[in-house]
Amino acid sequence: MLMTGKILRFDDVRGYGFIVPHEGAEDVFMHANDLLEEKYLYQAGCEVEFFLEEGDKGPKASEVRLVRRSSPPTPVRAAPPAETSRPQSPGPAEEAGGDGLCDVLQSAELRAELTEVLVDTDGSLTADQIKRIRARVLDLAKQHGWVEG
Repeated sequence: MLMTGKILRFDDVRGYGFIVPHEGAEDVFMHANDLLEEKYLYQAGCEVEFFLEEGDKGPKASEVRLVRRSSPPTPVRAAPPAETSRPQSPGPAEEAGGDGLCDVLQSAELRAELTEVLVDTDGSLTADQIKRIRARVLDLAKQHGWVEG
């Protein structure tokens, strides 16, 4: 299955790394033998396209190629709910003349955006560290009603 994602990390000395797929929950293993371009080009945060396979130890990427974008993608957000049972206190949106509502994301959307922020902020985080951080933030978001699903 052809998929896209963002490189979480890649060690060109050891010849392997991990991809965070845009769709799907589990990080995908990538090996230098499966790269279609020079391995020094594959760095944390790069967008890639790959075929997903099931390896001996879990998901594995093959035929990994870099995706070159002419402009950054526009994030898609879920529409805010029409009515909420939680009382809302005035926040920055109301103080700035907004409608007082905020975007409510699906859990998968928040997980993907959070992964991008973590990778962009600190490329040395491991996949396990990112998974633990995402899980805690998603739990918090669900407790406060910040996400759906």
